[in-house]
Amino acid sequence: MSLVKAPDNILIPTSKIDLDKIRNKQIHLFIIGHGQVGGLLIDQLIAEREKLKRRRRIDLAVVAVANSSTVLFDKDGLDKDWRSRKQEQGESYTIPQLIERAHRHGLYNTIMVDNTASPSFVLNYLPFIEAGFSLVSSNKVANTLGMEFYENLRERLAKRQQDYLYETNVGAGLPLIDTIKLLHLSGENITQIRGVFSGSLSYIFNRFSAEQIAFHKVLEAAIAKGYTEPDPREDLCGNDVARKLLILARELALHCEFDEVAVENLIPEPLRGLPTTAFLDDLPALDAHFESVRACCDKDEVLRYVATLDGDLADDFGAQMFVRLEAVPKNSMLGQLQGSDSIFEIYTESYGSNPIVIQGAGAGPQVTARGVFGDILRISERVSA
Repeated sequence: MSLVKAPDNILIPTSKIDLDKIRNKQIHLFIIGHGQVGGLLIDQLIAEREKLKRRRRIDLAVVAVANSSTVLFDKDGLDKDWRSRKQEQGESYTIPQLIERAHRHGLYNTIMVDNTASPSFVLNYLPFIEAGFSLVSSNKVANTLGMEFYENLRERLAKRQQDYLYETNVGAGLPLIDTIKLLHLSGENITQIRGVFSGSLSYIFNRFSAEQIAFHKVLEAAIAKGYTEPDPREDLCGNDVARKLLILARELALHCEFDEVAVENLIPEPLRGLPTTAFLDDLPALDAHFESVRACCDKDEVLRYVATLDGDLADDFGAQMFVRLEAVPKNSMLGQLQGSDSIFEIYTESYGSNPIVIQGAGAGPQVTARGVFGDILRISERVSA
């Protein structure tokens, strides 16, 4: 409390002015999902909050952290003890209640961040948009549902002039989606996109091709490093790569659906229906199949799980999409891939046979969390103070 002198010499008490709130752009974050990626993201945001205030005049306040059952809310922003506080103080909620709480506290510049993998949660994007929230998502589902939902979502965003960023949907933290958007919007005719889209499958086949080692040993190492899903069949079935390919196709304004992607499922038929624990106990059963595949490669070839988008990409309905295990030359860009890197080759009319190549870490919660952080910062720079 401070005192000001009125004209009649009467001292009138006034509220203390919060200069930080005047100087800094206030951004209020609602984080949904706090598993590996979400938990790391929250820690990163809290750790960088004061630095961003000083350097960028942006105050990123994590005001809500939620999972499917409970939420922890603090209008002033959570601190590094958020895990213990959520365990002790988390309360049940609904999406309308969460939105109403934001409005009741007068929170503005709100961003909902979806770190779940939930197919059902994406249906909540529309009410968040209508309530004035921008969206950031590492969840691929919203961009791979039917075209009706996909187009309706974008119409709502345009009408409300809200942002929706999802760079981490493909390539973790690599600047891929933004590059393709800029090429397309600038009128560049993209003729083909091809690459190794999965960091986990990159690691598996890079190592399996380079070493005389049983397939199940490589898969166990990938699981131990956290590159795969808890049930690695989620990676081996190819559906995740197919979703990424579909997302890129739609960035080119191509009208296509998930079931139009031709996907090679790498799991032998007898192992597809097993419970997770039974499958994990029987990983050596994969060896004979993959050894026979490796034996078919020439000495100058290696195996890569490759996604390809081609066809007549100038036609809205002309896309052809393939996801399959291929033998590629060792000296090619795909063949020289190492570790868990992903690689994307973008062919255009202007660049001819020399593609634009984007390569880097394609797996891991740390790089994905950093990518989501980057999307949050991009939206934060755009909004008014």
